[in-house]
Amino acid sequence: MDGPVSGDARHDDEAMAAALAAMEPSFPGAAPRLEGICREFLAWLRHERRASPHTVLAYGRDVGAFIAFLCAHRGAEVDDGMIAASGLADLRAWLASRHGAGLAASSNARALSAVKALHRWAARQGIWENLAATGFRGPRLPRGLPRPLDATDAAAALEGAGAMSEEPWIAARDTAVLALLYGCGLRIGEALALDRSVLPLGDALRVSGKGRKQREVPVLPLVRDAVGEYARLCPHPARPRGPLFLGARGGRLRPEIVQARLRQLRAALGLPEHATPHALRHSFATHLLAAGADLRAIQELLGHASLATTQRYTGVDAARLLEVYDKAHPRARAAGD
Repeated sequence: MDGPVSGDARHDDEAMAAALAAMEPSFPGAAPRLEGICREFLAWLRHERRASPHTVLAYGRDVGAFIAFLCAHRGAEVDDGMIAASGLADLRAWLASRHGAGLAASSNARALSAVKALHRWAARQGIWENLAATGFRGPRLPRGLPRPLDATDAAAALEGAGAMSEEPWIAARDTAVLALLYGCGLRIGEALALDRSVLPLGDALRVSGKGRKQREVPVLPLVRDAVGEYARLCPHPARPRGPLFLGARGGRLRPEIVQARLRQLRAALGLPEHATPHALRHSFATHLLAAGADLRAIQELLGHASLATTQRYTGVDAARLLEVYDKAHPRARAAGD
């Protein structure tokens, strides 16, 4: 098992985020003006949309890959006029080439989303408009079932988070964040967007979710205690309108840092590969459903706009029930002998 992670520069979360932000994709085959436009688009993603550095890098690579494909396909440098005039045949040929190279359908869907996002942004900026590209629908991906952790693994993640840093306040911070994800079903972005004005936590917490939709979630004593302990230990000045969860240097904690902590926990505790921050939210919903909670109540707690989204958790519960049946029922064991 790896030893505790120190709070020194080797694991400075702000440095990690800065390093990710400093990485820039390349745009081979793009004319200088088009390259500048692409970089403006990425800057908009980073600063206006507040996309994570990983998302900005992925979108940049995907847009760069499309431009490189057009360059090879047309045999000429790609300028903004050429990309503005690219049509359905170009997109289909590009996706076909990616499929032929063995890239996964999910990767191709994300790449198409990146190119369409560039076109939509360019239209809003008055740079060009490409209705064919923005209206293009790629192959639909089958929606897989959510992958929650079982109750034992979820509890191990919360308990283990406090042992992953030598800095007591950082250990308390990580425990508090994970407690909000599992105990309240928050998305990682929702938890990290909280300000200190929510303190002290009461019996309920108002959360701003997707589309700035507000919802209230109950706060368990375990969650309240974990957040209170972090607030007590945090060495940075308390600003009521400032962020609740801080990085090592006092800035708002970034999602990548929480994701990295879960990767460390997976290695240290032998947790499954799908043990991610979002898996804790899935676990919150699945464990409530297994305990008999009403599906519409879970929808409200998760902030889902559609009940159909929440109904995916019934598939998880049914799949687990069948797994238990196969392992435990005498007839099932006899059939497998």
